[in-house]
Amino acid sequence: MRRQSLTTFILIAMLLGIGVGYACHEVWPDPNTARAIADYISLFTDIFLRLIKMIIAPLVFSTLVVGVAHMGDTRAVGRIGGKAMLWFVTASLVSLLLGLVLVNLMQPGVGLDLPLPQAGTATNVRSSSLSLKDFVAHLVPTSVFDAMARNEILQIVVFSLLFGVAAAAMGGKAQHVVQWIEELSHIILKVTGYVMLLAPIAVFASMAAIVTTQGLGILVTYGKFIVEFYFALAILWCILTGVGFLFFGRRVIELVSLVRQPFLLAFSTASSEAAYPRLMEQLARFGVSPKVISFVLPLGYSFNLDGSMMYCTFAVIFIAQAYGIELSWGQQATMLLLLMLTSKGMAGVPRASLVVIAATLSTFNIPEAGLLLIIGIDQFLDMGRSATNVIGNSLAAAVVGKWEGDRTAEPGSAVLPEPPPGTFDEAEAEEPAAARQPA
Repeated sequence: MRRQSLTTFILIAMLLGIGVGYACHEVWPDPNTARAIADYISLFTDIFLRLIKMIIAPLVFSTLVVGVAHMGDTRAVGRIGGKAMLWFVTASLVSLLLGLVLVNLMQPGVGLDLPLPQAGTATNVRSSSLSLKDFVAHLVPTSVFDAMARNEILQIVVFSLLFGVAAAAMGGKAQHVVQWIEELSHIILKVTGYVMLLAPIAVFASMAAIVTTQGLGILVTYGKFIVEFYFALAILWCILTGVGFLFFGRRVIELVSLVRQPFLLAFSTASSEAAYPRLMEQLARFGVSPKVISFVLPLGYSFNLDGSMMYCTFAVIFIAQAYGIELSWGQQATMLLLLMLTSKGMAGVPRASLVVIAATLSTFNIPEAGLLLIIGIDQFLDMGRSATNVIGNSLAAAVVGKWEGDRTAEPGSAVLPEPPPGTFDEAEAEEPAAARQPA
């Protein structure tokens, strides 16, 4: 009941935010005034996202260490990691290829009657920071405290894996440390429950701030591109749901229902991180084991950004079409392979998709100033791709869990007999223990 109420409040907050933002945009049409008002409104969203980021590092560390330590067998780490990476690479190729095919079919940039920026126009987006060498070196943190301070999820994952494997190898000697970290995860998840109570307010402020500065008119100006991109995302959602049906049958509907709240959080705040804690809980309710959730989900946030990768191919070809630049199929195939590598460095980079797009544009001699065509609507597009990342990662964790023998395929197994540490639903904690035992 409480989870459904929070979802309802989030939807209502989105609609109210759009209405208030439109009113502010009409009353204060001056861009500077609107921007100043939006800055104050978005303060609530900024606080919410900062609270989420505050708990991400300890949450990833504690749950991943406990999950790996409880595996006992270090070979299980490599097995689960290999299955997860197989899924991530396959999903990445499908997302990139689907975006490439659809943008060529729909051609949203062909015949665009917008004034194009000059090639030398500054975009304020660095494109030289993403390379394979830098990405590989970036995997290993120079200091775990520095990685946690900057919320570098991939570096935290690397350290947590080593820590968890070492704890598992030591057995009983590390038991007290593992228990302490498990209690830490209980506390962090309790804090998360408190933070989530602010979600509707943050969603309201996010939508109001966007519409106050941009207005609804920008949706009309870029309507074709926005509609076609969301149509492409809808196709990707259908494909992901179809794949889920192959693995789980009709229970995929239950999975979709469970992740609707994390989906809405990611969509309305344009942040996948905002949905991370709630997504962990909902996957546990579906029957995915804590060890799989705590292992696969952090990796997915670095390697399985389905929506973001589709957006990269879609946006690059759109800009090329807007400039009238023809790219051969060979060039587009090369671009797809390039994006497979560069997109893996997106995690933790502000406006990461724009950085990857800028790097790709310069590689294929497309004016980087073409970014200015989409920067104005990037927030609206980021909402869709962030929500898509949630769907992709939830399905990845569920599928890997099934491969590992989790109870995800069993009817009525939506609640584990041993749920992951903590819970967001206090009402469930009040249930008799016998009610949560498997039939």
